[in-house]
Amino acid sequence: MGFVNKLRGELVDIIEWVDDNRNTLVWRFPRYQNEIKNGARLVVRPGQSAIFVDRGRVADVFQPGTYELATKNLPLLTTLRGWEFGFNSPFKAEVYFVATRQVTELKWGTPHPVLLRDPEFGPLRVRAFGTYTLRASKPEALLKELVGTDGSFEADEIEVLLRSIVASEFSTIVSTTEVSIVDLASNYGRLSEQLRTAVVSKIDNEYGLDLPQLIIVNISVPEQVEQALDARSSMGVIGDMNRYQQYQLGSSIPTAAANPAGGLAGAGVGLGMGMAIAGLGTAGAPSRAPLPLIPPTPETDSALWQVASGGRTFGPYTLAQLGQAVSAGQLSGESMVWTAGMDAWTPMGRVPRLAILFAPPPPPAAG
Repeated sequence: MGFVNKLRGELVDIIEWVDDNRNTLVWRFPRYQNEIKNGARLVVRPGQSAIFVDRGRVADVFQPGTYELATKNLPLLTTLRGWEFGFNSPFKAEVYFVATRQVTELKWGTPHPVLLRDPEFGPLRVRAFGTYTLRASKPEALLKELVGTDGSFEADEIEVLLRSIVASEFSTIVSTTEVSIVDLASNYGRLSEQLRTAVVSKIDNEYGLDLPQLIIVNISVPEQVEQALDARSSMGVIGDMNRYQQYQLGSSIPTAAANPAGGLAGAGVGLGMGMAIAGLGTAGAPSRAPLPLIPPTPETDSALWQVASGGRTFGPYTLAQLGQAVSAGQLSGESMVWTAGMDAWTPMGRVPRLAILFAPPPPPAAG
């Protein structure tokens, strides 16, 4: 009985790999000194390939399925061993299992900034990172070029090489693209596929590897460039700064009118302040004190007036504000104004509705 158990321990009758490590690419069946039994069963599960190596040479390759090892199932090994009419005794051979399923959750990134020639902003330094999946497309090439005699080969062992290849190809692509930095995000899909194709061309034939997926997650610029782009975008949203200031001033008037206690002073607006911000004064004009900030008073005339000076317009202002500006000497009868319903800009002194803002002419002489 002891002899039978010893003989059974020296023979291998089931060859299989139960993969419990998602990052293992190649695993060598631990035969040690045991011989493979004639008629042994080979189990190759989905997502695997099995390769028989005889004295350093790749022999037979098996795809998923269950096989009984015999001459008909080992044609190349039979030729190498010279079994013309079959074999009846145990034999020795190395068996490698190669994972042909995808290895996921692998990451890549550019270790150093890459120069991008933006058609609008000029040369910019960018960084990028993303993810990819890895799969053995040609098990024989992978075994010859990378694995050698290793008992186990992990995806981590080739990750550094793959990252370098991806970063190098990304540098080439991004340096020749004519897409502006502001449009890169909308082109991630196209650039990802272009990058994946370039990398696969480098690793397919040489290493027997494929990248079923490669995704660019983000392409970023230095913080200083980001701030400059944000500032430029903000200016683009605002548009005409003069019109923006006018809008801000006009929008604040209702708020100030609803707060008699704080008035225009609380809101921080007024005709004097608006003129000061926009530089209303003409060149060479004597400097005047800014218009005092006054709270609006109820008016029978609810019209809002625009004031023109130096080729620019300011406002809208209420009748009370115009009156205060006249009293401060900032506006005169020759100042051009306009409000809804008027056909054209008209000097203030010629607008009947504004006549109350100016001193009346001297009374006629006594008869």
